[in-house]
Amino acid sequence: MQVLRTPDARFDGLVGFAFAPHYAEVSDAATGTPLRVHYLDEGPADAAPVLLMHGEPSWCYLYRNFVGPLVAAGHRVIAPDLIGFGRSDKLGDRADYTYERHVQWMSDWLTGLDLTNITLFCQDWGGLIGLRLVAAFPDRFARLVIANTGLPTGSGSSPGFDQWLTISQTIPNFPAGMIVNMGTSRELSPAEIAAYDAPFPDESFKEGARQFPTLVPVTPGHASVAENQAAWAVLEAFDKPVLTCFSDNDPVTKGGEAAIIARVPGARGQPHVIVPGGHFLQEDAADQLVTLIDTFIKA
Repeated sequence: MQVLRTPDARFDGLVGFAFAPHYAEVSDAATGTPLRVHYLDEGPADAAPVLLMHGEPSWCYLYRNFVGPLVAAGHRVIAPDLIGFGRSDKLGDRADYTYERHVQWMSDWLTGLDLTNITLFCQDWGGLIGLRLVAAFPDRFARLVIANTGLPTGSGSSPGFDQWLTISQTIPNFPAGMIVNMGTSRELSPAEIAAYDAPFPDESFKEGARQFPTLVPVTPGHASVAENQAAWAVLEAFDKPVLTCFSDNDPVTKGGEAAIIARVPGARGQPHVIVPGGHFLQEDAADQLVTLIDTFIKA
């Protein structure tokens, strides 16, 4: 397993991102290879954590506008970078990235920090992995806020996802920052686009970003279908509060809130909302989402 580490200098002076890095080490279960996970940890250490999980091809920079307001409201804010993204380690061989490995790495990170009474906010692969963490450790989670994501079990995909899958596997150079920009309703600034490119000095660092779309279990033959079905069985008994806040302009996940509302007991009767924005609604509706999270916790 070849491990790559983005030079720290790549993260110097990023616009809107003056947060101290924190690191934890996990070991790959199959190979024993040590891997470094980066995360933000802001706010009072004794407060209940708000766990913000990003997806593809972003990193915790996506939540830069959440951190200050949530800390000001009294919350501890924790935002990890998945392996392959942000300041976390990256792997040089695409085949080393699997769905189950991602779940194992983040499970070990979560239990290593011994986080409890968690409010989870998850989007994109932050949900595909985050909801698996909820299913594995339901007692650690107090409530869920779910946005533009899901937990596929091989029953098909959307035209928007099919288009994204084709683009991600055929584009010669993978422009992470421009991909995030294309998935927002507002136009990101050149400095913001550059910040999304910062984790990837060259194409060799992008194998995780390339591989993620192929791992989504949208057909019965995909790996992790059975594991996601088992996770759904746990979620179908999860009766703690669950709120959905999907966006109105995401061709990949639009309408995905319906299954969550119908199948998860804790979602029934909650004030679910549709917010304005694209796939990366954190960039389009940060203020609204921060207020939603804070109000949901305090309710």
